[in-house]
Amino acid sequence: MSLEPQLVIMAKAPLIGRVKTRLARDIGGVEAVRFFRTASAGLIRRVGNDPRWQTVLALSPDRAVHEPGPWPDDLPRVAQGPGDLGHRMGRLFRDLPPGPVVIVGADIPGITRAHIASAFAALGNHDAVIGPAEDGGYWLIGLKRRPRIAEIFGGVRWSSPTTRVDTEANMARAGLGVARLETLADIDTGADYRLWKAAR
Repeated sequence: MSLEPQLVIMAKAPLIGRVKTRLARDIGGVEAVRFFRTASAGLIRRVGNDPRWQTVLALSPDRAVHEPGPWPDDLPRVAQGPGDLGHRMGRLFRDLPPGPVVIVGADIPGITRAHIASAFAALGNHDAVIGPAEDGGYWLIGLKRRPRIAEIFGGVRWSSPTTRVDTEANMARAGLGVARLETLADIDTGADYRLWKAAR
């Protein structure tokens, strides 16, 4: 039975009105899609072909699995499926082959190979790992998934300042030992975007 570490990059088809909708309200749909394409391509290029883990693209809408898009042809694709973010991530944790799983969003430009390696290393002696985002959410979440797969997303208030706190409370109730990584910025507002551009 393979216990290969698996990195899941969750991505949406880069269409106006479907990606970075909060950001689009500040900078416009075209620029928001351009940011998403740039950020996701850069992330996949940085971490997608590392031999230390298997990278899987989890795509939305589900038909994107079978359509040409801005995704490398050499990475396996799975459909995110229906439901809110918690339902979709929970399904990935339940359905992927055995082994530790780390999930990230495609649009966090600060993620490096070192971050992913640190997450998998943390799962060596913790049940779960989380990478906090500055806005109260998180840019990474991972589970060892042994000896069981815990349900950790019930009642989480998504896209809110309490998203991480809600998730960590669920982890605590499930008795999971959790490691925290460094805090990174999610680019969700025009102010976030301007800071990101200035730092490039």
